[in-house]
Amino acid sequence: MDKANQSQQVTELTLAGLTDDPRLKGPLFVLFLLVYFITLAGNLGMVALIRSSSQLQSPMYFFLGNLSLLDACYASVVAPRTLMNLLMEKKTISLVGCAAQLFFFIGFGSTECFLLAAMAYDRYVAICNPLLYQSIMSHRVCVLLVAGSYVLGLLHSLVHTEFAFSLPFCPPAEIDDFYCEIMPVLAVSCSNTQVNRHLILGLGGLVEMVTILAVLVSYSFILSAVSKISSFKGRHKAFSTCTSHLTGVTIFHGSILALNFRPRPTDTLSTDKTFAVFYSLVVPMLNPLIYSFRNREVKSALREFVVWK
Repeated sequence: MDKANQSQQVTELTLAGLTDDPRLKGPLFVLFLLVYFITLAGNLGMVALIRSSSQLQSPMYFFLGNLSLLDACYASVVAPRTLMNLLMEKKTISLVGCAAQLFFFIGFGSTECFLLAAMAYDRYVAICNPLLYQSIMSHRVCVLLVAGSYVLGLLHSLVHTEFAFSLPFCPPAEIDDFYCEIMPVLAVSCSNTQVNRHLILGLGGLVEMVTILAVLVSYSFILSAVSKISSFKGRHKAFSTCTSHLTGVTIFHGSILALNFRPRPTDTLSTDKTFAVFYSLVVPMLNPLIYSFRNREVKSALREFVVWK
């Protein structure tokens, strides 16, 4: 009863942050500010390039533009608060603010899972049914796939956020992380969180399993189709459009699995935070680099854009 009464008084939570060492806060602020700037410049630059270039108007680049916009939003959920907390002694966040951060963080991350699966389907149609590609992947179908990714991702997030913030929290309510991530939030609750943890494992695992399976099935058909091409040059050309996507999928899903589904008996808190930094701040920065450096059409469009400017 005392805990329940105390939990009603909690209106804000405290974030532990990345470090308590004042000597590290300045360098970390500069580093994360640079990473965030590169993330915004790279992703929003990719969106602007795709919208302005006549070379990049195929369904593949429609998905890539939406992926870049999603990554810019995804990074913006965590980076500004992280930068602000590095400059402040008191790292507090309201319950509503924490719930919003958790909702959008899980929502954008889940949406990216579904969007990467949709991009794998796009590559499957392009390579296995090239003559029907434009008719199958019409603009309407592409919009529906992107919209469906957002709907499923945000619904998935809504379930976790609703269950997490229906729990009571007791003072001092300090989250042992630098942003409102689901497991550290549950750790400061007064009540039993077993249902929430089963939900994370079950529903989160289902999203991961379904989207990874969709990618694997798409690429199994792609590999089968490519293996039937007689010339090495033809095989290389057919599969070269997939390498950037495969790299992005591997990095994104690999970081999710490493952060949330790995064994934890010997893991330290610093290791958890390192994974969290990579997953929340570094991964969104990598996608525009991966897709621009490994794609001839993007590099060609970028050269034309620079020359025109």
